[in-house]
Order: sequence, then structure tokens, then C-alpha cells
Amino acid sequence: MSVINTGAFGKALWPGINAWYGEEYNDFDVEWSKCFDTEYSKKKWEEDVSFSGMTLAAVKPEGQPVEYDTMQQGFITRYTHVTYATGFVITDEMIEDDQYNIVGKRNSKYCARSMRQTKEHVGANVFNRAFDSNYAGGDTLEMCSTAHLNVAGGTYSNELTTAADLSEAALEQACIDIGKWTDDRGLRINAKPVSIHIPVDLQFEIERILMSPLRVGTAENDINALKSMGKFPKGVFINHYFTDTDAWFLRTDVKDGLKYFERRGDTFSQDNDFDTDNLKYKATARFSFGWSDPRGVFGSPGA
Repeated sequence: MSVINTGAFGKALWPGINAWYGEEYNDFDVEWSKCFDTEYSKKKWEEDVSFSGMTLAAVKPEGQPVEYDTMQQGFITRYTHVTYATGFVITDEMIEDDQYNIVGKRNSKYCARSMRQTKEHVGANVFNRAFDSNYAGGDTLEMCSTAHLNVAGGTYSNELTTAADLSEAALEQACIDIGKWTDDRGLRINAKPVSIHIPVDLQFEIERILMSPLRVGTAENDINALKSMGKFPKGVFINHYFTDTDAWFLRTDVKDGLKYFERRGDTFSQDNDFDTDNLKYKATARFSFGWSDPRGVFGSPGA
């Protein structure tokens, strides 16, 4: 166990320091909450189960019996909550001799910052692994796939058939594909894209695509259909923790898509060790991120 002692902060024991730098950086606003719906849990895990409904009605010839349909449960998605923790230990002498009060009081802010960014990284990893078959959902496939399974048979896609970089044409095709989605039994559903989620690398490209009232990069006087139709009512969200520089995603209004479960929020505590008089600070939280219905998101890994 590492212990912060007087040797670690020797300059803090003497007067004359003008400034301690490296700790007053600005943080981004919370970004994971724009990507996930928040729910709360009181159990070790939570499970979402897909539901296979009924198909189209059949013609009933005169005098013949009704053809009865069936329904069943489908794929199971389990959210297993994980505990994350960090902390530090300071000797009694370090606290006593600290001329600037930088170690104890200020370092507690680092616990909070560490917990905050841990949640950002864990949430962003759901998107960073969206096209990786090693990270599968309830239907045994990655979050964005061209071959998601229906319980009743057949497949559907929440990814462009041909991977493409972020562009006007690619966004339009994504909106068209979402508009053709069906439920598990092939009945049309009214799904709509509501927001765009991109890495910081694509911020200028999305500005050019969406903000002009006319189409970008053409000599024609065509309107910008994406803008005029208000295709993304909740806007664009840049996530600084996305690691793929050209992958992009749309969130849809389909319920039970991307989820964050909070089992226990950030908890901070401190205590003294009786034998050493060392002071211990710690922060813990317990939560899980994931997705249930893949129709809650649409993505492309870029070309």
C-alpha cells in the first residue's frame, strides 16, 4: 500500500512556494448521461428480457376457425453491478507539517475527479466496443451489427450495410434505415433518431453538415433536408472519451436501449489507522452500463 509521507511532498514543508500547479484543470460537463438512460437498482444485478409479440392477422375464411398466434420471451440482458474504488493514505506527520494544506484537503478532490472520470470511461467503452464481437448483448451479438437476431427468426440491422464516414448522405441513409425497422414479428415500429453522438475529432464535420440551411459542398441551391426536417431534435453531443476517431452513433427514441444502473452512488469516507495514525481517504461507487434493445442505437464505425 502506497502512503503519502513527508518525502513525497518535501516542498510543502517549507514556506516560499508561489503556486502548486497541475491540479486546477477544468473538467468537461458530465457526458455519459447524454448517452444513457438512468435507472436505479437495489439488487446484485438487473435483467431485461425481450418480448416476441404477434404477427399480422390472417384471413379467416367463412366458417373456419381463427388461426391463433403465440408470444414468448426472448433474449435476456443482465446488468451486473461493479464496485469501483480509489483512495489514498497520508501520514500524520505529513498532515501536521503541511504548510499549504495541499495534501489532505486538496487530494480529496482528486478522489472525486477520479470517480467521475472512471464513470465516463466505463460508459464510453460501451460505444468504443460497439463493433467488437467480444462484447456481446442478449442476442450474442455486439451492440451495432448488421445481423441482430429476432426471437421469432430473421435478422435486422442497426448499422449501415456499408460502413461509411460521417456525412450528409450517411446520416440520411441511417434515418431511412431506422424508419424501416420492425419489431420481432415483422410489424413496423415508429422509431426515430433523436441525437447524434460523436468523438471530438468529428465536431467540425458535424457543424458543417447540420448548421447550414443549404446543402454543404454542392453548387446547387438545395435545402439541407436534415436541418429543415429537424431530424435530431435533442442535438449533437461530443464525447471526449470515445476512442475511435471516425465512428459515429445515433440514439433513437426506442425504449430500453442504452442504460446506466446505479446501485450505489459516489460515497466518500475517511478514517484513522490506530497504530500508525495515518489518515485514509476513499471513494467508492457501484454501477453498470450496457444496452438491452439494440434498436435504441444506430452506428457506423466509419469507412
